[in-house]
Amino acid sequence: MLRWLTAGESHGPVLLAVLDGLPAGVELTTDDLSRALARRRLGYGRGQRMSFEQDQIRVVGGLWRGVTTGAPLAVEIENSEWPKWEEVMSADPAPVPTSARAAALTRPRPGHADLPGMVKYQQSDARAILERSSARETAARVALGAAAQAFLAQGLGVDLTAHVVSLGGVMAAAEHRPGPADLAALDASPVRSLDAAAASAMKSRIDQAKQAGETLGGTVEVIAWNVPVGLGSHVQADRRLDAQLAAALMSIQAVKAVEIGLGCEVASRVGSAVHDQIERQNGQTRRRTNHAGGIEGGMSNGEPVLVRAAMKPIPSLAKALGTIDTQTGLAATAHHQRSDVTAVPAAAVVAAAMTALVLARAALDKFGGDHVDQVRASLAAYRDGVADFLT
Repeated sequence: MLRWLTAGESHGPVLLAVLDGLPAGVELTTDDLSRALARRRLGYGRGQRMSFEQDQIRVVGGLWRGVTTGAPLAVEIENSEWPKWEEVMSADPAPVPTSARAAALTRPRPGHADLPGMVKYQQSDARAILERSSARETAARVALGAAAQAFLAQGLGVDLTAHVVSLGGVMAAAEHRPGPADLAALDASPVRSLDAAAASAMKSRIDQAKQAGETLGGTVEVIAWNVPVGLGSHVQADRRLDAQLAAALMSIQAVKAVEIGLGCEVASRVGSAVHDQIERQNGQTRRRTNHAGGIEGGMSNGEPVLVRAAMKPIPSLAKALGTIDTQTGLAATAHHQRSDVTAVPAAAVVAAAMTALVLARAALDKFGGDHVDQVRASLAAYRDGVADFLT
């Protein structure tokens, strides 16, 4: 089974990421991982940290001469700011730091993990919570997601694209949904959208929000192309592909809702305007539409898998929100940590990484294989065996 784990703090020395169960034979380099991390740093409205954060990657296991070995893929991502934080974030007992950044954080921020984490783990300083709950952790996920995407492309011919559907209330037109060949164009867009008019309006909304000391949320969409029929299962709740995708995307910091296909819109339509009718197209069994988002009964159905995630506005605002001081119990304004106006374009990249990890796990559950060649052979045999149903 493919499984993944991350560790480390936002201002700690490194983030750690481990991907266990990745087959041998997948072609992958540190440059591939670095490019994925650079994509996560893109986007209009990002904060100052993105301009100097280099995300230096070091692979410490599972990759030999550009090819995975079948051992756990283990990655370190260095924190370029660590020298400034070494005193504050020391793992061992040390004299109380005197710098301003070392002051105890006792005014938890609404919308963050600060207060519930302080209560749960009995911490008097919110830094013990916020350093781990920070969205900086998603850098580790993106690195592992890049490896999963390489496996999907090489083992199954599956490609993923991710883009911004809405930002700050500005919607991109549906006809600008990207395809597998649009990755460079998406990277070139300041808001990761192919709709030029909407992109311009999104940038204006970001400028307005920055001026007002506000932050903005939005919706991102991931599309997986050429997913074979039958990933996931209807027989148990935890094996349903849509349930796995929903859980993975909901785990991304600041995501508050997930939709598959039409999503919430199905509740306001009649049945004939929701369900995808089946027909033959050029000798292939296909759906006339893809309202189900490529998943029926918890299983992929051969259409592109389409999943969206709604991200709330970042809760670290320059216009600080009301809270209490946990040390005194008195009313206060929340701590303002350096933050972005919006990270919605980056959320699209993170969502693609999580989607890739889930699809890779589902593919390995279905086809098995310790080497990517075995996965290809198993997929080919499966397609031959079910050809009568699909042609």
